[in-house]
Amino acid sequence: MKKIIYICCLFIVFSCERPTQFSSEALEETFLNWNEQEVTFQEITDTYKGSKVVIDIWASWCKDCIVTLPQLKTLQQNHPDVKFVFLSLDKTPKSWKRGVERFQIEGEHYFMQGGKKGAFGDFLNVWWIPRYVVLNEKGDITLYKATKITDKNIVEALKK
Repeated sequence: MKKIIYICCLFIVFSCERPTQFSSEALEETFLNWNEQEVTFQEITDTYKGSKVVIDIWASWCKDCIVTLPQLKTLQQNHPDVKFVFLSLDKTPKSWKRGVERFQIEGEHYFMQGGKKGAFGDFLNVWWIPRYVVLNEKGDITLYKATKITDKNIVEALKK
C-alpha cells in the first residue's frame, strides 16, 4: 500500500511540473504579424530575447479579456521595460485588427492562425482566455499559466 501511495505522490509531483521551454512544434507554429506576413513563434520569441515578455492570449470577442484591459494597461505602465506580446484568437485577421484599434491595445500583435487547436495552443493547453505567460530575458518560461491579469504570480515572475 505504501508503494502505491509513493508512486501516486511521484505522479502528482511530476505531472504538476511546468515547462520552462516551448516544444519544437509550438516554436514552428505560424502566426500572422500586423502586415499579415507569416512568422513562426520561434521568430517571435527571438525578436524579444534580452527582454522580459508578457504573452497575452486574447480575442476581441472575449468579455473577460476586454474588462481586464485597464488592469493590463496599469501593468504595462508599472513595467515599461517589459515587452507585451498579444496573440489573438479572433476568427479573422480583420476582426483581430479592428479589436486592437478599438480597444487601443499597446504592444506587439500577432494572429494565431492555428487557434486553440494548433501546436502552440496544444502546448499551452489553451482552454480559457485570457491567458498569460511570462518569459525571462533568455526566452525561458517563468510563468506558464495565469488566467487573470491581476494574478500576483505575473508580477512575481517579472521580478525574477
